[in-house]
Amino acid sequence: MKKLNIMVVFGGQSGEHEVSLMSAASVLKVMNREKYNIIPVGITKEGIWKHYDGPIDKIPTGEWEGLGKKQEFLSLGKTATSQIDVVFPILHGPFGEDGTIQGLLEMINLPYVGASVMASAIGMDKAMTKKLCIAENIPQAKYKTVLHSSYIKKQEEYIKEMEESLGYPMFVKPANLGSSVGISKAKTKQELVEAVKKAFEYDRKIVVEEFIDGREIECSVLGNDEAVASLPAEIIPSHEFYDYKDKYFDGTSRFQIPADLPEEVTKEVQQLALKVYKLMDCCGLARVDFFVARQGGRIYFNEINTMPGFTKISMYPKMWEATGLSYEALIDKLITLAIERFQERPQRY
Repeated sequence: MKKLNIMVVFGGQSGEHEVSLMSAASVLKVMNREKYNIIPVGITKEGIWKHYDGPIDKIPTGEWEGLGKKQEFLSLGKTATSQIDVVFPILHGPFGEDGTIQGLLEMINLPYVGASVMASAIGMDKAMTKKLCIAENIPQAKYKTVLHSSYIKKQEEYIKEMEESLGYPMFVKPANLGSSVGISKAKTKQELVEAVKKAFEYDRKIVVEEFIDGREIECSVLGNDEAVASLPAEIIPSHEFYDYKDKYFDGTSRFQIPADLPEEVTKEVQQLALKVYKLMDCCGLARVDFFVARQGGRIYFNEINTMPGFTKISMYPKMWEATGLSYEALIDKLITLAIERFQERPQRY
């Protein structure tokens, strides 16, 4: 059988650049060279695209940049764009997970792994995702969306409104970032002011949420129109919440995979994950995060990640391993799903 040419894109210009490098290195290490010709392409923080065919272990360290060859995107060395069978954009955050590269790939008619332009854009924007979920009566924490241009004119009014409507403690997040970048927990007015300032360093729009005293439960979804949900997992944070440092460096938080939940709660989490996935018209993959309240057990939707962390120890592949699908088989399935979705598109003229 003919090998498929798979272009793996990593890096990017977001605050999650380093996460992307780690995810891509993990994927590249296990991709089956008997099935695929692999074309690694890195994007620097400055937005320069480089074809990289050096050692995989130089990717997470950032050393790949000095070894990669700058190439025009539509002419990757000897591999023309028309020869690429599937693009796997392992990019997290803005300029990668937000519909931008998906739009580019749609324009040049290339199959790609993951969500469409629309689903990627909505999934990246926490505020837009929440609005969509409200329309479908999906339970979630109370929240406020704040624009920087408005906040700087009426800072005291906004702080007072947050205090009165959400109460302490509360979480402050950039609207368009993942991996817990820029997120803070505020327990006092001073902490709230600092948290808002920090979040605005990453985005012009922020989301401020009430605190839910709950267990952190995640669920992986895989598929196109006929998607399936994995067994859920639980994060047991070692700090006040599961932050960026703990996710990718300290690693002191604990995980329960699968989560120790009653069977009916497991099923409800899976059903809600699929409901959110289909509501956003996702395809390929996503990780859907929830809180399960410690008092009463109500399930609250938290957020969706359309290109979740993909290292071998990341929650998305670990949940599938617990469900019976290996890391390598998961990558194969994602490539197959990308081809199937591309083949279902209306013919272009």
